[in-house]
Amino acid sequence: MKILANRKSKIFIMKILFTIAVFTAISVVGVRCFHPAEAADLSLYVILGCMLCMALTIVVICCGYFREQDRVIERAEERVREYMAGSQEARIDCSEDGALYRLFHEVNSLAAILNAHMEKERNAKEFLKNTISDISHQLKTPLAALNIYNGILQGEAQELPVLREFTRLSEQELERIETLVQSLLKITKLDAGTVVMDRRPENVAEMMENVRKHFAFRAKCEKKEIRLSGSTDVMLSCDRTWLTEAVDNIVKNALDHTKEGGLIQIAWKEQAPMLRLTVKDNGSGIPDGDFYHIFKRFYRSRFSKDTQGIGLGLPLAKSVVEAHNGTIEAESMEGKGTTFVMNFMTVSSGSVDSSGFYPTNL
Repeated sequence: MKILANRKSKIFIMKILFTIAVFTAISVVGVRCFHPAEAADLSLYVILGCMLCMALTIVVICCGYFREQDRVIERAEERVREYMAGSQEARIDCSEDGALYRLFHEVNSLAAILNAHMEKERNAKEFLKNTISDISHQLKTPLAALNIYNGILQGEAQELPVLREFTRLSEQELERIETLVQSLLKITKLDAGTVVMDRRPENVAEMMENVRKHFAFRAKCEKKEIRLSGSTDVMLSCDRTWLTEAVDNIVKNALDHTKEGGLIQIAWKEQAPMLRLTVKDNGSGIPDGDFYHIFKRFYRSRFSKDTQGIGLGLPLAKSVVEAHNGTIEAESMEGKGTTFVMNFMTVSSGSVDSSGFYPTNL
């Protein structure tokens, strides 16, 4: 029987059998010790007393056995929690025989397999990061040379409209290549986990004001409006540089897909212990067929065919938000605009009053 494969289970069953045998023998001997005339009454009490003592003894044995089993399971739970907390060497003791210890052995095997997969994935990400880093560094020299050549051509093309247009388009494509390389390098670093976020308490209103100023000139030229709305004293533990870049990418995406006179609203609201940050526009929206692909790298939906995007802005924003243990999601209706919603854990509560809200227009 499999239940007898475990040493502790064998001892447990043997104790119960021994207890039954001992108290059966005691009851037999006790009954025979009495005079036959008294046996009818006293033997019944002897048997009942022995049965009661036997039952109590069995209960004590069972309690001790199951208490030991609980300790074994608790120790296994501790090892599992240690593994989940990051201790890859944590293992459950499975030196005994039996079904429970076979289960522990399978859990240890699963942990080893997961470690191997994680190591393989880590190596793959590190290889990808190094490869793209090497490529980006190798591209810097020819890109710099091409920029120099293009500048020389621009200087020589003042009286040649066709050549001047050619050099202008060439400059745009060189800028796109540089943006592509830098974005790829950033994403792969985030994926590989080699970016250490310098998280400090930052004022959300100040960061969003910097985003607004970054796009102020473009918004003015395109006759669009960027409006801020939120409390001036909300704090967020974040890497200011990275998170500002993530919001920049989302705002740029909104500007790309709004027409003249369009409105982009950046709003934030603290709902302890979360901060909800939204970027909303009234632009072209996202077609249903493209909605579930917007965070895929290099994916450019039908609504972006007239823009110069490379399909990395939103994936980079998503990677940065998730690196802050946040979440990002989108809501959109074709022809009526898009809203990106980011949620983060806050560091402190900020009181909201009438003076703490300011709409800033461009």
